[in-house]
Amino acid sequence: MELRPIKTRRDYEAALKEAEKLWDAPVASRQADRLEVLVLLIQAWEAKHYPIPDPDPIDFLHHVMESRGLARKDLEPHIGSRARVAEVLNRVRPLSLEMVRRLSSGLNIPADVLIRRYVVKRAA
Repeated sequence: MELRPIKTRRDYEAALKEAEKLWDAPVASRQADRLEVLVLLIQAWEAKHYPIPDPDPIDFLHHVMESRGLARKDLEPHIGSRARVAEVLNRVRPLSLEMVRRLSSGLNIPADVLIRRYVVKRAA
Protein backbone atom coordinates (compact mmCIF):
# COMPACT_ATOMS: atom_id res chain seq x y z
CA MET A 1 0.00 0.00 0.00
CA GLU A 2 1.30 3.40 -0.98
CA LEU A 3 1.17 5.93 1.87
CA ARG A 4 -1.21 8.76 1.01
CA PRO A 5 -4.04 10.66 2.70
CA ILE A 6 -7.13 8.61 3.46
CA LYS A 7 -9.96 10.07 1.38
CA THR A 8 -12.54 7.28 1.14
CA ARG A 9 -13.98 4.50 3.26
CA ARG A 10 -12.12 2.03 1.03
CA ASP A 11 -8.82 3.84 1.72
CA TYR A 12 -9.59 3.75 5.44
CA GLU A 13 -10.27 0.02 5.44
CA ALA A 14 -7.09 -0.66 3.45
CA ALA A 15 -5.09 1.41 5.94
CA LEU A 16 -6.57 -0.57 8.84
CA LYS A 17 -5.61 -3.87 7.18
CA GLU A 18 -2.09 -2.63 6.53
CA ALA A 19 -1.73 -1.38 10.10
CA GLU A 20 -2.88 -4.74 11.40
CA LYS A 21 -0.19 -6.51 9.33
CA LEU A 22 2.47 -4.16 10.71
CA TRP A 23 1.27 -4.24 14.32
CA ASP A 24 4.12 -6.43 15.63
CA ALA A 25 6.85 -4.68 13.66
CA PRO A 26 10.21 -4.47 15.45
CA VAL A 27 10.86 -1.15 17.17
CA ALA A 28 12.87 1.37 15.12
CA SER A 29 12.35 -0.62 11.90
CA ARG A 30 11.07 0.72 8.58
CA GLN A 31 7.87 -1.24 9.22
CA ALA A 32 7.42 0.44 12.62
CA ASP A 33 7.91 3.85 10.98
CA ARG A 34 5.34 2.95 8.34
CA LEU A 35 2.93 1.82 11.07
CA GLU A 36 3.40 5.11 12.93
CA VAL A 37 2.51 7.13 9.81
CA LEU A 38 -0.48 4.88 9.07
CA VAL A 39 -1.78 5.33 12.61
CA LEU A 40 -1.60 9.11 12.21
CA LEU A 41 -3.55 8.91 8.95
CA ILE A 42 -6.13 6.59 10.51
CA GLN A 43 -6.53 8.87 13.54
CA ALA A 44 -7.10 11.88 11.29
CA TRP A 45 -9.78 10.01 9.32
CA GLU A 46 -11.52 8.79 12.47
CA ALA A 47 -11.44 12.24 14.09
CA LYS A 48 -13.18 13.67 11.04
CA HIS A 49 -15.70 10.89 10.41
CA TYR A 50 -16.28 9.48 13.90
CA PRO A 51 -15.83 12.39 16.31
CA ILE A 52 -16.24 11.62 19.99
CA PRO A 53 -18.22 14.33 21.79
CA ASP A 54 -16.67 15.99 24.80
CA PRO A 55 -17.88 14.50 28.06
CA ASP A 56 -20.22 16.35 30.37
CA PRO A 57 -18.15 17.51 33.39
CA ILE A 58 -20.51 16.09 36.02
CA ASP A 59 -20.96 12.81 34.17
CA PHE A 60 -17.16 12.68 33.95
CA LEU A 61 -16.84 13.23 37.71
CA HIS A 62 -19.33 10.43 38.34
CA HIS A 63 -17.30 8.18 36.04
CA VAL A 64 -14.04 9.03 37.83
CA MET A 65 -15.66 8.31 41.17
CA GLU A 66 -17.04 4.97 40.01
CA SER A 67 -13.88 3.82 38.24
CA ARG A 68 -11.64 4.73 41.19
CA GLY A 69 -14.00 3.56 43.89
CA LEU A 70 -14.38 7.07 45.32
CA ALA A 71 -17.24 8.21 47.52
CA ARG A 72 -18.70 11.71 47.68
CA LYS A 73 -16.67 12.24 50.85
CA ASP A 74 -13.49 11.83 48.78
CA LEU A 75 -14.44 14.94 46.80
CA GLU A 76 -14.80 17.15 49.86
CA PRO A 77 -11.12 18.25 49.96
CA HIS A 78 -11.48 19.41 46.36
CA ILE A 79 -15.01 20.82 46.28
CA GLY A 80 -15.88 21.76 49.85
CA SER A 81 -18.40 20.62 52.40
CA ARG A 82 -20.60 17.55 52.08
CA ALA A 83 -23.50 19.80 51.09
CA ARG A 84 -21.39 21.57 48.44
CA VAL A 85 -20.34 18.23 46.93
CA ALA A 86 -24.01 17.19 46.77
CA GLU A 87 -24.97 20.48 45.12
CA VAL A 88 -22.28 20.08 42.46
CA LEU A 89 -23.01 16.40 41.75
CA ASN A 90 -26.76 17.08 41.65
CA ARG A 91 -26.16 19.99 39.25
CA VAL A 92 -27.58 22.62 41.58
CA ARG A 93 -24.28 24.53 41.83
CA PRO A 94 -21.72 24.86 39.03
CA LEU A 95 -18.07 24.02 39.52
CA SER A 96 -16.03 27.10 40.34
CA LEU A 97 -12.62 27.72 38.85
CA GLU A 98 -11.00 26.94 42.21
CA MET A 99 -12.91 23.64 42.44
CA VAL A 100 -11.73 22.75 38.94
CA ARG A 101 -8.13 23.51 39.88
CA ARG A 102 -8.31 21.41 43.06
CA LEU A 103 -10.05 18.50 41.34
CA SER A 104 -7.55 18.58 38.50
CA SER A 105 -4.46 18.60 40.69
CA GLY A 106 -5.86 16.46 43.52
CA LEU A 107 -7.39 13.71 41.39
CA ASN A 108 -5.08 14.11 38.39
CA ILE A 109 -7.93 14.67 35.93
CA PRO A 110 -7.88 17.08 32.97
CA ALA A 111 -9.14 20.54 33.82
CA ASP A 112 -10.24 21.14 30.23
CA VAL A 113 -12.98 18.53 30.67
CA LEU A 114 -14.22 20.13 33.90
CA ILE A 115 -14.46 23.67 32.52
CA ARG A 116 -16.89 22.78 29.75
CA ARG A 117 -20.41 24.17 29.92
CA TYR A 118 -23.12 21.96 31.37
CA VAL A 119 -26.70 22.31 32.51
CA VAL A 120 -27.27 23.46 36.08
CA LYS A 121 -30.73 23.03 37.60
CA ARG A 122 -32.46 26.10 38.90
CA ALA A 123 -32.98 26.19 42.65
CA ALA A 124 -36.60 25.60 43.63
